[in-house]
Amino acid sequence: MKSDIEIARSIELKKIKQVAESIGIPREEVENYGRYIAKIPEQLIDEEKVKKSNLILVTAITATKAGIGKTTVSIGLALGLNKIGKKAIVALREPSLGPCFGMKGGAAGGGYAQVLPMEKINLHFTGDFHAITSAHNMISALLDNYLYQNQAKGFGLKEILWRRVLDVNDRSLRSIVVGLGPKSNGITQESGFDITPASEIMAILCLSKDVDDLRRRIENILLGFTYDDKPFTVKDLGVAGAITVLLKDAIHPNLVQTTEGTAAFVHGGPFANIAHGCNSILATKLAMSFGDYVITEAGFGADLGAEKFYNIKCRKSGLQPRLTVIVATAQGLKMHGGVSLDRIKEPNMEGLKEGLRNLDKHVRNLRSFGQTVIVAFNKFATDTDEEMELLREHCEQLGVGFAINNAFTEGGEGAVDMARLVVDTIENNPSGSLRYTYKEEDSIQQKIEKVATNIYGASVITYSSIARNRIKLIEKMGITHYPVCIAKTQYSFSADPKIYGAVNNFEFHIKDIVINNGAEMIVAIAGEILRMPGLPKEPQALHIDIVDGEIEGLS
Repeated sequence: MKSDIEIARSIELKKIKQVAESIGIPREEVENYGRYIAKIPEQLIDEEKVKKSNLILVTAITATKAGIGKTTVSIGLALGLNKIGKKAIVALREPSLGPCFGMKGGAAGGGYAQVLPMEKINLHFTGDFHAITSAHNMISALLDNYLYQNQAKGFGLKEILWRRVLDVNDRSLRSIVVGLGPKSNGITQESGFDITPASEIMAILCLSKDVDDLRRRIENILLGFTYDDKPFTVKDLGVAGAITVLLKDAIHPNLVQTTEGTAAFVHGGPFANIAHGCNSILATKLAMSFGDYVITEAGFGADLGAEKFYNIKCRKSGLQPRLTVIVATAQGLKMHGGVSLDRIKEPNMEGLKEGLRNLDKHVRNLRSFGQTVIVAFNKFATDTDEEMELLREHCEQLGVGFAINNAFTEGGEGAVDMARLVVDTIENNPSGSLRYTYKEEDSIQQKIEKVATNIYGASVITYSSIARNRIKLIEKMGITHYPVCIAKTQYSFSADPKIYGAVNNFEFHIKDIVINNGAEMIVAIAGEILRMPGLPKEPQALHIDIVDGEIEGLS
């Protein structure tokens, strides 16, 4: 079979205005970024159409390092639905350069289920990530300048909370010192970098309902505390307008196409292990304004992405998914069944059976939100008929639908069965009203503990002294009504990345808490999770090159 990039190049792309017209977007509303990419104004969102559209969330079992294939399944489902005559649109997150040049090598789907042009989407795309990075770091520069210019007046901050960001995996930047050298170089202080997907500006962009809301949220960003313990915000800095200007184009959702020429919105890219893991509300609602079925994904496993999709994104936006699809692979299940990573491609029925406990726990969790669930088995060439039949029978016993996704090798045709199951389930047994894990009026500790015990399976939740002090600050600021966004490893229900399966009754430690006052959520950091990833021993960058004008190594 051809590589992802070879398949992508073999597709004759439609002009993006044709793609827009095919779903009812007027040509004059399309802002071209080249021939095959466009920005679409969020003013086209029609809330009445949003209410009628069928929103489908695609999530997954706990991930392997190679992933489970949520994006491929999401795109494949859109292809399959269009194949059976439904008007379907997929709404995805933008890839980050860090993982593309680190572990993944690309994140635009795979095989014959991709969004295109994949090279541009995986690289600089429409510049949204760069705009977010620039806006975030512009605040850093303006804050440092404010402190420098006003130090003679006796102004200073007791604590600076605002860190810098960069869309590159660089462990050396996690902790740094700035302002070294002569006094003219600024005030010497400790700082550090997070990756751009962890930026509060990214979360704000993805949760804002319009430009005015974007500006309001930027004003509320908490930068630090004065010596008399007063919060110091971007509003105090007086630069919210300037920062909004940097984001004026980035806020518009991006329109591209699939391998079969159907519409796809790709916008925003927070990670689910360190942020809230969902594409923008604007992109999702724009897709729902023009599509009868809209498929969206949430990052990593259902304990992370799906939980945050419901408790944060849906709570903030009023969205109500009609169905949740959970993606599973035989390799992933075998890993959770105790099979060593170097042998998960080999047949192992006992390992597969044991690994089903991970799937079962995710299904129970999803049902706790009031969701109707179906399982999409993402098929690999090494999977056996016996393994697939075992999973099918298990799903029947669970009372959940089951379909095999072959979109990677067959495109829309390979997802027709899955599409028909989705339509039938939505028509006959759709999800009920969304049930949140916690109430808005719960304390921050109650919210953390309800997620940790009810979703993860923890029995004891502990807090560092730093985390406890932050909670006191949150209470003092009167923002305990914010939802919580727990940052933890994507490889386990616990905070330990090496504990696979369906672990229960473990201690869950909150190391630190970050106050995202602009995004209006509280980020609780569990265990040793880092908001600036490092590169692997053999990064994908070693295999990326340009040969005869063509990019190689993206997949």
